Amino acid sequence: MKILIINAGSSSLKYQLTSIDENKTIAKGLCERIGLAGSALIYKPTGRDAYEFKKQMNDHTEAMKMVLGALIDPTIGVISGMEEICAVGHRLVHGGEKFTGSALITDEMLATMEELTELAPLHNPANLMGVRACREIMGDIPMVGVFDTAFHQTMPKKAYLYAIPYEAYTQMRIRRYGFHGTSHLYVSERAVALLNKPAENTKIITCHLGNGSSIAAVNGGKSVDTTMGFTPLEGLPMGSRCGDIDPAIVTYLMDKNNWNTSEVCAYLNKQSGMCGLSGVSPDFRDLWVAHNNGNERATAALEVFCYKVKRYIGAYAAVMNGVDAIVFTAGIGENDSGVREWVMKDMEYLGVDFNLDLNRKCPRGKEVELTNPNSRTKVFVIPTDEEMVIARDTARIAKL
Repeated sequence: MKILIINAGSSSLKYQLTSIDENKTIAKGLCERIGLAGSALIYKPTGRDAYEFKKQMNDHTEAMKMVLGALIDPTIGVISGMEEICAVGHRLVHGGEKFTGSALITDEMLATMEELTELAPLHNPANLMGVRACREIMGDIPMVGVFDTAFHQTMPKKAYLYAIPYEAYTQMRIRRYGFHGTSHLYVSERAVALLNKPAENTKIITCHLGNGSSIAAVNGGKSVDTTMGFTPLEGLPMGSRCGDIDPAIVTYLMDKNNWNTSEVCAYLNKQSGMCGLSGVSPDFRDLWVAHNNGNERATAALEVFCYKVKRYIGAYAAVMNGVDAIVFTAGIGENDSGVREWVMKDMEYLGVDFNLDLNRKCPRGKEVELTNPNSRTKVFVIPTDEEMVIARDTARIAKL
C-alpha cells in the first residue's frame, strides 16, 4: 500500500512516496523555486542516486505533474502508474480548534481551512495550493490532511489560555496552539515503546530541537503543554526566532525605531534567536566552531539556548509531577551532543544518570538511550519520522 506525502510551501513542494506495509520510503524529493526563475525538481529513489531536473514550474499544479512524471517514468520511476498510489497525505500547519485530529479532505474541509488562514497566513495558503494541485491532477484518490496543531488539542484550558481579556479567545481565537505535533506524537510513542510501559502510565518530555524548536509535556500519551503558542515564535529561542520575550519589548522597538508591524515581525522572526545573539549564524555547527575559537557571543547564544531547554524540562516535570523519559529529536536534538550535554548537566534531581561517553559517541539516525541502566529517568535520542505519522493517519482515515 503506497501513500504519497506532500508538504507544500509557497514556492516549494516536498514529497515522499511511502510503502505503509513495508514501513519504508520508496522515493522522496523536492520541487523548489516554484513560480520563480530557476525552478527545479530533485528526485531521489531509495537506494539510488538523486536526479535533478531544471524546468520552469509556474505553479504547484505543474510541480505535481513533474513529481508524478518522475515517479512513473519507465527508466527512473518506482511505480508503474498513478493507480498504485492509494492515497495522499498532506501536511497542514494550522487546524485551529476545528481539527483535533487528521481529517479527510473534502470541499467543506477546505472551506474551513480558508477560514483559518488568518491564524497561519504564511503557511495555510501554501498548504492549500498543494492540496488543490493534487486534487486537480489525481482526481478521486482519497486525500487526508494531517495538522501540526492537532496533537496539542488535548492541552487543558489552563495551559492554552493567555491572561488577556477572555474575548480575545472567544472572538479572535487567540490562544496557545502549539506546533511540531506530528514529531512530538511520533517520538513520544516510540519512547513509550522503549519504556515498555502502558502509555497511560508514562510521563514524557519531548524536545524537538532544530532551526525551529519546541518542547512538549506528554502525560499518558497526550500533550498537556508545549512551548510554541499562538504562533511558532513563542517558547525557545531558535535559529532566527526570539522565543519568549517581554511583550512590551515589541512596542518599545516600534517606538524607538519608528517600525511598522512588518518590520518588527521580521526583526523577531528572522533577525533574532541564535543568529541575532551570536552575530555568527543560526546554524549550531557554526556556533560551536565560534565557541571553540573563543567567540563570547557564540558561547552566550549556546548557553541561552541550553538554559531555556533545561528550564522548560524542569517546568514540565513539575506540571506532570515527574518524568519517565526525556527525548531529544530533530536536527539539533539528534545530532548535537554538545547541546544535549549542556542541557542534561546537573539533572540528577530528576533521577537522570546521564552517560557522557554514550552521548558523545551517539550514532546518527539511531534510537539510543543515553542514560545508565540504573537511571530512574531515561534520556533517549529518537530520530523523528513525521512522514510515517502522516502516512499511517492517511491510511487509517482513508480506510485503506
